[in-house]
Amino acid sequence: MRSPFLMALIVIFPLAACQNATPESRKDPATAVATERAQEAPKAGAAPDVAAAKVSPDAAQAAKVDEAAPADGAEAAPDETVKAAEVAPEAAPEVAEVLTSPDGTVILPCGTAPEGMVCIPGGPFIRGSDNDPHSECKQPSYNKRHATNNSPASTIWMQTYYIDKTEVTFGAYSACMEAGECNKAKPLYRDFDRPLQPMTGMSWTDSDKFCTAQGKHLVTEAQWEKAARGPDGLLYPWGNEPEANCDIAVIMNEQGQRSCGIEKIGYKPEKGRVLEVCSRAEGVYGLCDMVGNAEEWVADWYSHSFADCGADCEGMDPLGPCGGKEEGCKHRYKVVRGGSWYWPKEHATSIHRRSHVPSNDPYHHYGFRCAASLDEAQAIAGEPAAVEAPSAPVQVIAP
Repeated sequence: MRSPFLMALIVIFPLAACQNATPESRKDPATAVATERAQEAPKAGAAPDVAAAKVSPDAAQAAKVDEAAPADGAEAAPDETVKAAEVAPEAAPEVAEVLTSPDGTVILPCGTAPEGMVCIPGGPFIRGSDNDPHSECKQPSYNKRHATNNSPASTIWMQTYYIDKTEVTFGAYSACMEAGECNKAKPLYRDFDRPLQPMTGMSWTDSDKFCTAQGKHLVTEAQWEKAARGPDGLLYPWGNEPEANCDIAVIMNEQGQRSCGIEKIGYKPEKGRVLEVCSRAEGVYGLCDMVGNAEEWVADWYSHSFADCGADCEGMDPLGPCGGKEEGCKHRYKVVRGGSWYWPKEHATSIHRRSHVPSNDPYHHYGFRCAASLDEAQAIAGEPAAVEAPSAPVQVIAP
């Protein structure tokens, strides 16, 4: 039998607990769960109103039966019987392949080419030849003993750059003169002044100034040769064969007729003339007249061979003798490339080199084309000059 004292304690303690409890703690547990879910999952289209949420007996009963089942749109309550959803592993980051030269230069991709230019992707190419089929050049030039001057064959690396699709035209040069940005120059021959003919007859200095006025630079010999040969060292812009002929280049034909038998107007028509640019099919990289039509000035000083040039003709983006500097260089001649309308097929190769004085005196009808670095191309387009390598993880591809 329980004592009256013990019975009094049993009655008092539950009463005290009820008197000290908050209204929320006095709710039925199932009712509390249903209330919480009603607050977290308002009806669709209605703004939630936690203070006004009411719980029906049915909702309370449902909470008692299945406390683990969340209302639509609500977070699930913790329940040991519910397994957490497995999280799919994150995909591995994409690895960009980056070509890197032996000196560590990252080769950058082509961007948007300036109008009238074509992008030449950077990387290695074969420059020079150990087996020039035209071993003795008889053109008037300053070549040593009129012997081959393009040996040895070697691998040269270039950063990505842009080059004019065509030789600079008479019309373009004339517009530059009219704007007061270029030196006065003109062809001496009659019938060489059609707007789309290559501009000929200017000096090396005139050519260089024109390119600078356009925000570009006179193409270097290495840039010219890669653009004319591609990365694999082709003999011609169209491949290693066939030999140049009048179907694919503007040269002297097999009958000895200049400009493929097309005569110029006026005195001595048999001298022939340069034809409008792109009168023959495009070659590698989509460029026109890289051999034939007009021979072209390039930026480099002339050396009797690439071996004689030495370190200045090696490595990354070589600039030729004296590192391309004008002042203080003891070399006297500049390089001319590409063969022309005036000369036979032996001169119309992607490896043929000729030399001449920068003043173009004695006078020759040479042409030229410009090139642009990535920074120069962005400046022409009015974009920021900085060009950055990919920021993603990279896989370096070296030779």
